Amino acid sequence: MLAKLTSKNQITLPKAAISHVDATDYFDVTVDNGRIVLTPVRVQQAKAVRDKLKQLGITEQDVKDAIAWARR
Repeated sequence: MLAKLTSKNQITLPKAAISHVDATDYFDVTVDNGRIVLTPVRVQQAKAVRDKLKQLGITEQDVKDAIAWARR
């Protein structure tokens, strides 16, 4: 199977190749001895939320306090 690299560094993967892996929108990309290796990845929504909260400096205690405040 062939896949063409576009001028914008994009590749469309052949349907025949994709049909052999679980459905996913994301792939981990590594280079191994001059070969590009794509590994299907499932993005965990909860992990993305936790990472964003950490980036914003919001702690678990902040969340607990906000929930307690909202329930009053």
